[in-house]
Amino acid sequence: MCTVCGCAHDHDHGVGSSHHHIHATGAIDFGHGPAGVSVPGLSQARTIRIERDVLAKNNGFAEANRKRIRQAGTFALNLVSSPGSGKTTILVRTLTELRQSRPLAVIEGDQQTSNDAERIRQTGVQAVQVNTGKGCHLDAHMVGHAMDQLSLIPGGLLFIENVGNLVCPAAFDLGEACKVVVLSVTEGEDKPLKYPDMFAAAELMLLNKSDLLPHLDFDMDACLAAARRVNPAMQIFTISARTGEGFAAFHAWIAARAASYLRPMATPA
Repeated sequence: MCTVCGCAHDHDHGVGSSHHHIHATGAIDFGHGPAGVSVPGLSQARTIRIERDVLAKNNGFAEANRKRIRQAGTFALNLVSSPGSGKTTILVRTLTELRQSRPLAVIEGDQQTSNDAERIRQTGVQAVQVNTGKGCHLDAHMVGHAMDQLSLIPGGLLFIENVGNLVCPAAFDLGEACKVVVLSVTEGEDKPLKYPDMFAAAELMLLNKSDLLPHLDFDMDACLAAARRVNPAMQIFTISARTGEGFAAFHAWIAARAASYLRPMATPA
């Protein structure tokens, strides 16, 4: 049941209403109601209740995951993006460059196949594939089960590669320290404005495939302005998983963020 994207499977067909708004431009906005989404057969109030129940249960599992990850002395990142942005290629390069310096582990999320987990294992890093079936995102319960099959080692990194989707993963906490959103220059500079929840939830944006810029009509300034309009605090690195551009900065960011996150809290005098 995912009311976040409207793919709700609920048989309580009570009084439902279609909350939509027609803008002056003629656009029809089905996210205009208080729930932010329109689900056929469900009232806005019912939709809100279901979503709160689903997210509350997920958040309970997420907090358990977070406690477990922190106790293991591991830093976890949740990689999110559209399909085809280059998440797995970024991950393979990162693992290859970091595997000699610290313990690494990966949880791979896809609707079907184990292709990405097999690519990860070829780097020598442990990986668990999670297939979600018709599900459009990983949830904290799935991640908890995946961690049962991994060795989390102090000082290590856990990368969670979410299902390719810029909508639902924004709302689901997995127990990670932070989300990293990947946007490729082939997708268009207005993606942050089209999918604001994901970019608002991310701490870092990786603008990938910079090696293709000479061949594209891509407005870099407009893209950066759009991202900062949605999330002024978000850091942004321009990278190329093909050439390695920007990876030193990305890896330095990971090291600094992990050290800060895992630093023991000072004991009051």
